[in-house]
Parts: sequence; structure tokens; C-alpha cells
Amino acid sequence: MEKTTMVLNPVISKLAGKLVVLASASPRRLEILSNAGLRFEVVPSWFKETLDKGLFKAPHEYAVETAKQKALEVARRMTFKHLKTPDIVIGADTIVSVDGMILEKPADKDDAYGMLSSLSGKEHSVFTGVAIVLCHEKENEEVDYQLIEFYEETKVKFADLSDDMLWDYINSGEPMDKAGGYGIQALGGMLVEYVYGDFLNVVGFPLNHFCKQLDRIYNQQSASVRPSHNGAHDASALTQPSPPKLSAQSSHSPSSPAKHNPTSSSADPIRQVERKGSANCWTLVNSLSKHTEDREANLRGSENTVPLMTSRGQVIELNVTEQEDGEPKTDDLQRIVDLMDGFKASKALFTASKLCVFDLLHSRPGLDAAQVAQEIKASVKGTRCLLEACVSLGLLRSRERTCEKPLFENTDLASRFLLTDAPCSLRGYIQHCDDTVWPLFSHLESAVREGANQREKAFGKTSTDMFQDTYYNSQEVKLRFMNAMHSVAKVTGRAVATAFDLSGFKTACDLGGCTGAMAYEFTKAHPGLSVTVFDLPAVVEMSEHFHPPHTDNRVSFVAGDFFKDELPKADLYVLARILHDWPDESVHILLSKISDACSPGCGLLLSEIFLDEDRGGPRRGLLQALSMSEGSQRSAAEYAVLLKSHGFTTTRVTLTDSLLDAALCIKA
Repeated sequence: MEKTTMVLNPVISKLAGKLVVLASASPRRLEILSNAGLRFEVVPSWFKETLDKGLFKAPHEYAVETAKQKALEVARRMTFKHLKTPDIVIGADTIVSVDGMILEKPADKDDAYGMLSSLSGKEHSVFTGVAIVLCHEKENEEVDYQLIEFYEETKVKFADLSDDMLWDYINSGEPMDKAGGYGIQALGGMLVEYVYGDFLNVVGFPLNHFCKQLDRIYNQQSASVRPSHNGAHDASALTQPSPPKLSAQSSHSPSSPAKHNPTSSSADPIRQVERKGSANCWTLVNSLSKHTEDREANLRGSENTVPLMTSRGQVIELNVTEQEDGEPKTDDLQRIVDLMDGFKASKALFTASKLCVFDLLHSRPGLDAAQVAQEIKASVKGTRCLLEACVSLGLLRSRERTCEKPLFENTDLASRFLLTDAPCSLRGYIQHCDDTVWPLFSHLESAVREGANQREKAFGKTSTDMFQDTYYNSQEVKLRFMNAMHSVAKVTGRAVATAFDLSGFKTACDLGGCTGAMAYEFTKAHPGLSVTVFDLPAVVEMSEHFHPPHTDNRVSFVAGDFFKDELPKADLYVLARILHDWPDESVHILLSKISDACSPGCGLLLSEIFLDEDRGGPRRGLLQALSMSEGSQRSAAEYAVLLKSHGFTTTRVTLTDSLLDAALCIKA
């Protein structure tokens, strides 16, 4: 290990400030690379390892191809979803080969027994394929991808093993997540007679070979990595627009002894998948400010399903009483100060999120301000002020060290909602608020005076031009918008999907369903329901980048314009966060189309922020109305009247504990 570290040390300075990503969740690979001193983020690949083994002439080709697909999937997804391009992505795949068979992780105990029995008393090979993707951003929004592939082979001999010994080992549970069904670094080491080659390669990563490749890349300054006698070779630079449509294939040096897979997988590694959220996703919104929505927490009570006309309750009025000396009470003064400082707290959250502070402290907790500043490329003074502000907001915590600088780490709140890959991540919506909502509210005075949105002042576009020219022609802004909608749908989807018993419906159509996040929550909550997501062609085309591979084929996507095109047939139509954006004329056109598509007994599930009947709350709905969109915020009763004019009877209304409420309506 000492010699390996010496190989890596000269490379460390070259990697300073670079975003290095490990496309693997393997704790063994993480430990090996961390021990070597490499700093990196972990972004597990969504590539489904279903390549046909029969298409490969040699076992190592399968391992290399799988590693390549893992690395390429993460490199592409980070540009699309994370909105940042990594400098280096590392993919790896370890397999065991014996008697011409490729052994991966066992599916169950019987599979583990079959694997270990086949290894008993024999010598076998452990192959680890490694792919290094170098990403180079260009000024024209393109990204160059350079691919370096190699593999390492280690020979391992098992002792003759009795059935009792095999089953004792299998019942320990250790074989189940390891290639070949054993872990040589733990109990599995007792099964091994000898190892010939790189021991760490058997554990899961050929560190020595990897370090040599890094040395070749950065210290020999080769723009195109030269072929290696031991199986390493590079691909020509793959130039793709950002976000790229990257081919699964790559060209290889003909002089390399490593053989390329003759038939590359045609399956796109990015697919829709059900995202498992938490029932407590709403906590963040209630926690960002200690006064936000406290009224509703007290008024909703434990019973969520209410009669149609029931309001959440009366508005809580602030009774500012004066003390004897004429000074206002401290609590009353603090409420006003909190309102005055609210925009500062929002901007601190937006800035920390945009600079990836929370992601950084998740991958490397316990950094001081200077270390964070170096990683996010900001001043030490500014970074320290931002981190301390986030501590005051409950988003970070600091740990003091005697006579040393404080160290910072995420709070549970930040880990649950502010990390890019958190199940209930709101990072996409936070970025949308920063990039789109914040500029609009900077012109609120003009919006109030004119009674119109201020997109022209904020973005140089009128409302119509902004929607068409930017959201549906600019790929970057469209992606940000879809990220925002995806964030909200993930957080609210479960509450909306479980608001009612939908067992009477077999097919549903989510109109304007964007990435399908809400649709997947519906199929998860209702096993007998299939959902079609209907949205604009450009949205459907991009939606695949928001979900990993998913085996549930009950969610499908259809491209179209719900104002112009025929709606897909369904028993239940879902309108989530749609009607409030559109003027009354457009709302009536859409509801008429839905009504025409419905036969008696069909349903319409409406999900919006329902205002109180006295329009005294909830706060988030009334503040949203200040954006002065062409649409309107309505109460549940107002929506009921609107829907009744199109033949729908509102049967139930549920005020959820999430960002959206829900109403179930039936066609008469």
C-alpha cells in the first residue's frame, strides 16, 4: 500500500479542485479509494446490469463494458439532473469466472451455494473492469468525453469445501452482495488457499493499476492515453451537446490487446423508476422558518378528510400589545423582524444550494470554512459568513475544536431535503425559486400596481414569449423547470396519491404530468391502476432522465398538447398544479375536453393549494398568487363550482399535510 500511495501522491495536486465521482455504491471500493487519499463524491449508477453475457468472447470484456456503461450513465445524468459536469467519473465492475462461466452476485442462498460449490477445490479468476470518463466542458455548451478502459485479473484458489462449511458461510449472510458469493477480506478469506495477483482487485478495485492510469493521464500529459500492454486503452474524445445524447459505443485503439464488446448494449441506461419518498416530506416547508404555516399545523387537526365547505379555521391575528413603557413586546417585534429578514434567509438557502454546499458536506463532513471555500471556489470570508448563516437557519451545525477553526456538517433537515439525490430532495425547486421566482418578486411593487406579471422586466420577455421561447426551446431552462416540477411531485406525490380510495379506477391519465414522478406514486399506492403521463413532446423526450430503470410498465408516456390534441382514454384524469396557472378561458377549454372524454362515473382528481373560504390562508397559496400569473388561486368551494359547470360533482376534499391538497370529482 505504501508504494501505491507514492504512485498516487503526485496526482493529488492535479486533482485539487476537480469534481471526481465514483459511480458505485460499493462500500469496499469507497474504502479502498478513500484510504488512498482520493477525494471524491459517490453517485451510484442507475445502469441496469443486464448485458447478455453470451455476446462477449472473454469474461473481462463483460466486466469492462459494464463498468463503462455505469460511468457513462453517471456522467450524462449529472449534466442533466445535477446540472453540473464532473471532471472524472470512475466506474467499476467485478466478476468471478470459473469454467467459462461468469459469476456475479448471488440472487439467493441457493444461488450462492451453486456458485461456491463450483469454486470448491478449483482455481478461478477475478476480473475487475474499470472505466475512467474524463469530461471536458467547452464554450459552445458541448462536453467532450474521453474514455479510458482497463481490467485486472487475479487468480484465486479455493480449498476443498464441505457442504457444512459452505452452508455455515452462506448463513452468515456475507455472500449475498459479493461477486462470486464470497468476500475475501472477511469470513470468505477462510475459504481461500492462495491468491496470485492484486489482492485489492479481489476485494473490488485494482488500486495499483488505477493509480498507474492516473499517473499516465496527469503526469505524462497525454492528450490521448496510449494503449497499455495490460489491457488499458482509451477512446477517442466523444463530443456531445450538453446535455449530451451519448452513444453507448466508443472507438478503441487497434493496437490494444483488450477486445471490445462486438455488440454494445442498445438499452438507454436512463429510464423512469418509482422514487420512494417519505411520509414526512412536508417537514422542510414547515421548518425553514419557525413561523411558516404554524397556523395550519394547529387548525388542520388529525382528521384530514373534511366536508367540502369546511375551512381550515379562522385567521390568527397578531395582537401587538405594548408594555408599560410603550415598547412593543419582544415576541411581537421578533415576528416583524423575521418577516423583514425572510428574503435574506431565502437567498442564503438558494446560494448554499447553488454552490452545492450541502452535497459537499454530505460527501465530506467536517470541513472548515477555508476547505469549503476551496472546493466551491469562493472567498474564505464569504464562505464563512454563508456557513454561519446556514447554522443559524438550522441547515448546518458546527463543531468547535480547541484552538482551531469550527468544522461544519449537515443537519438532518439538510440531509433529507437539500441533497441532490435525497428521496425528498427539493433542490430542483429551490433552484427554480432562485432563478425564476426571485427575479419576479424583485419587481413585486410593479406587479401590484399593474396587476400583471413582470416577466418582461425580470427576463426581457413577455409572459407568452417567456413560456414558449425559454421553457420549451432553451434546453437548460427547460431542464431546470422540469427539475423543479419533479422535486415538488416527489415531495407531494404520496400524499395526493393516497388521499382517496381509487380502487374503482383501472386507468388514469396525468395531464401535464412532466417527469412522471406523481404517476409513479399513484401506481405504487394503487396496484390495480395504470397511469398515462400526457405532456408536450419536448417534456416527454426529456422525462426519461429523471428516473432510473423501472420494471413497472404501468406508467407510460404520450406526447401531445392537452389544449389541442385528443386526450388519452382513461377512467380517471389527474390535474396536479395545472389550473392555477391558466386564465379562465383556457381552464374552461381544458375542462370541456376532459368532460367530453369522460363517460358517467369517470373521475377527475384535482390537486392544488386550496385557499380558505375567507381567503385568509394558507400563506403559501396567497404568496404564490403575488406572482401575478394569468391564472387564479381558488378555494375548494370555488373549484367545485367551476367543475360543476362542466358536469363534475365534487364528492370529497382532502386537506393534506403536504404542499398540495386534493379533491375527487365524478362525472355525472
